[in-house]
Amino acid sequence: MTDRLSSYGYAFQIKVITSLLTDKSFLEQISDIMVSSYFESDANSWIIDTILEYHKEYKSSPTLEVMKVKLEKVDHDVLKEQIIQHLKDAWKFTESEDLAYIKDQALDFCKNQEIKRAILASVELLKNGDYEGIKAKVDGALKAGADKDIGHDYMISIDERYTEAVRHVQATPWEVINELTDGGLGKGELGVMVAPAGIGKSWALMNVGANAVKKGKTVLHYTLELNEAYVGLRYDSVITGIANQNLKHYQEDIKDQLSKLKGELIIKHYPTKTVSVMGIRSHVEKCIMQGKSPDVIIVDYADLLRGHGQEKRHELEGIYEDLRGMAGEYEIPVWTASQANRSALEEDIIDASKISESYGKVMVADFVLSLSRKVQDKLSGTGRWHVIKNRFGPDGITLPSKMNTSNGQFHIYAETSVGGKETQKQMDGGNELTRKLLARKFQEISNEGFE
Repeated sequence: MTDRLSSYGYAFQIKVITSLLTDKSFLEQISDIMVSSYFESDANSWIIDTILEYHKEYKSSPTLEVMKVKLEKVDHDVLKEQIIQHLKDAWKFTESEDLAYIKDQALDFCKNQEIKRAILASVELLKNGDYEGIKAKVDGALKAGADKDIGHDYMISIDERYTEAVRHVQATPWEVINELTDGGLGKGELGVMVAPAGIGKSWALMNVGANAVKKGKTVLHYTLELNEAYVGLRYDSVITGIANQNLKHYQEDIKDQLSKLKGELIIKHYPTKTVSVMGIRSHVEKCIMQGKSPDVIIVDYADLLRGHGQEKRHELEGIYEDLRGMAGEYEIPVWTASQANRSALEEDIIDASKISESYGKVMVADFVLSLSRKVQDKLSGTGRWHVIKNRFGPDGITLPSKMNTSNGQFHIYAETSVGGKETQKQMDGGNELTRKLLARKFQEISNEGFE
């Protein structure tokens, strides 16, 4: 058995570095048994020592900025150039799909080295008949690299359960939704908006993203339909209230308003069905390495991600499970949308049975909202949101909404609120307008029949 990782090749060693820089749980698990001498070059050894020292002090992976500062202290020009090149190579592998395998192999290698050292150290103990010492050494080696998180200790963590940190939430733009979800969507939670095509799913997701950016949060918005620039224009409308078609006339005003935002927004486009949740995760890691750790992730929308499995419904269920897993891994909320089937187009309320392809989406998600907009709603600028599922409070509730799809201003109200009552009047007005239009059309057809 080799004592160094050189037999695995250069790319393997670089991918181990990539994993240490991007996966804090992996770094936590392997930090006690990883040794820089396992790597064949001085540059790699320097990188490993730097990562391990930083983790020991700060309990996290060093960012790209930290590595740049550390590099300034290297006074050997050749070594510095090699380190820079190796870090660049590590950067290239952030979206590599075999990182999970690399981490498993690296962990096994380090564990085996611990066992080997324990066996060699036991030779002298064997001579002295110290069998208890041998057992202690071997047991210690076998436990090396074990996952250190044992979970929530119920009896001694009582205070923990009643602190705000138990469920750290990111609020939505809508007070009634925040009340229903006990503050918003929390760490590791998945929210889904369901609607037929062309109803306003994307606009609604952008309202969530814009609200977070206004509150100083970092948002990663993944789009699988619209290109990045167009999504950016829509965010301009949501944030400023300027109609999408008029944005070009107010560029200076828009720049002024955006300069006052405290948060950050990264928009990334992938063509439909070309990226999986693993690919999304790789991009998240890339952002983290650049010091842009997300507070909210938006995927518009999950049904267009590449999945695995032969049956469509199993593929979709797997995608939603992976998304929720990603939310848990990064301890942030993830919002996405799902398509409702065609029979939902003229429904007053869209329930779970109208969700396209797979009911498994509802089972996986923590909070599911549906949006219904009939013809009269489009005329009156209204819509109906229905709470299909809610892990944090009541569901089965329908909420009136004002919706301006020219500038993305969406408002959702409690039915008994002032805004809710006004919106309901607008809905009733839309129904009356539709009735009059139909009556007029009927009259025209009747008159033509007598000519």
